[in-house]
Formats: sequence, structure tokens, C-alpha cells
Amino acid sequence: MPRKRKLLAQLSALQSNSSFPPFDALENLNAAPDGDSSPKSKYFVIEKKISSRLEADFFNQPCISLAKSFLGQILVRKLPDGRELWGRIVETEAYLGGEDEASHSKGGKQTQRNAAMFMKPGTLYVYQIYGIYFCVNVSSQGEGAAVLLRSLEPLRGLEAMRELRSASRKGPTKPLKDWQLCNGPSKLCQAFGIDKAFDQRDLTQDAAIWMVPGRDLPGEQDMVTTTRIGIGNRGEWAQKPLRFYLRGNKFVSVVDKKTEREMAAME
Repeated sequence: MPRKRKLLAQLSALQSNSSFPPFDALENLNAAPDGDSSPKSKYFVIEKKISSRLEADFFNQPCISLAKSFLGQILVRKLPDGRELWGRIVETEAYLGGEDEASHSKGGKQTQRNAAMFMKPGTLYVYQIYGIYFCVNVSSQGEGAAVLLRSLEPLRGLEAMRELRSASRKGPTKPLKDWQLCNGPSKLCQAFGIDKAFDQRDLTQDAAIWMVPGRDLPGEQDMVTTTRIGIGNRGEWAQKPLRFYLRGNKFVSVVDKKTEREMAAME
């Protein structure tokens, strides 16, 4: 039996006992030369037949719970040319709507711009900042509540991400390092080709963007809870601990050293 066919048979047998096959078997299956120089990672499954998107029940959570649950999950973007970009979510912010003075839906105000925040959980809310850059959020439970995706750890399609980031940068620039590709909300959108056309799309149904379950999901001890970034003059809401990121992850946009020291002292 040819090597790849044999491995597929092994994987099929393993799948009957587990929703995710061992990573080593997947590595062997995908070791055949295919021209893809992207690094393989234990955090996601490359084989499309095995991976499955996160469904409506996952997104149907209160905002803070969803913001934490996103950490370690995988965002997938399929480009028009068929290439797929994969990134592990490592940083999020929760925007609670209503009473949240930093939310676009504060006071429960619904507009044409923020309509996606009031749609079913799992709906993308994409907005523009400075008239140039985009940020992507995902609606959650709660009237007008949504989670901002702040940073990703690139896993697959890194060269395509570099191309997309370079296209949006002016003048000659140095090649971006891996950790610079998606370490911020607008950088993430540039690297994944996300713009206003993605506003109000459904992550559970869309053919160009979705999420799949991550591997080795973090526990509370692996998660830093701190204040949001760029909130400005929003009173007490500027100090609310509504940003969450993976402790020790180099792909996070801004590290809170004080909070991390406090966490270390308590261990």
C-alpha cells in the first residue's frame, strides 16, 4: 500500500476514537513535497477532511466568556486564488455594548455602521479607523456586544500575509518578521485581506472566512487579563479588565509586564 494511502487509513482508524488525530501522524501525512514552505504547527490540523469549523453554539456565549474562549482558536481565511491563511488567536478585547462607554454600541444605539453588533453571535463586525485601516470583531450574546480580535500567531500562508501587508505599506520596506505580521488589530486585517466587504458575514457559513478548533487550548493560568488599549477618555471603562492575551506569547501586540509580574508572584 502506498505510504500516503497507508497513513490515511491509520488516520481514519484513529479518528473513530478521537475528534483529533495525533499530531505526529498528521506531520507524516503532510511531509510529502508539495511546494508549501509554511511552517507546520501543533496548534492546527492541516488536513481539510479532518478540520471542522466552529459552529453557532460556540459563538453563542456572553461577551467576556467568548473573548476568553477565542484564545487558542484558529482563524482561517481563504483567498480568491485558493490559498488559505491560518492564524491562532492570541489576544482579544471584549466590548459589552449598552453601558460600555468604549463600545460602538454604547447606550444601545444601533446605526448602519454598527448593525453587525446586534446580529446573531458569530457575525463579523468590520469597521474602519483613521479612514485607512480596518478592525474585525465578532458578535456575541448580549445586545450590541462583540469581541475585537487583536492579534494572531501566523501558522500557515505566511508569505501571502507578507504580500498583503506589503501592498498596504508605502515606499520601500524591510521584510516583516513573523511576529510583526498580525500583532495588532489593523495588521491582522491587512495580513488576512479583511476589509469592509466582510462586515456582517457569518463565521459559521461563509466560504472565505471561518474558525476551526485549536489544539492545546489555554487555561486561566495561561491567560493575562488586563485593560483595553486605545480607549482614551472613557472614565472607569478605560480601566476595566476586558483585554485577554496568552501569557508569554511573542505575537501579542502589547504586553502588560506589571500584571504578569503579579501573576508570577502568586505562583
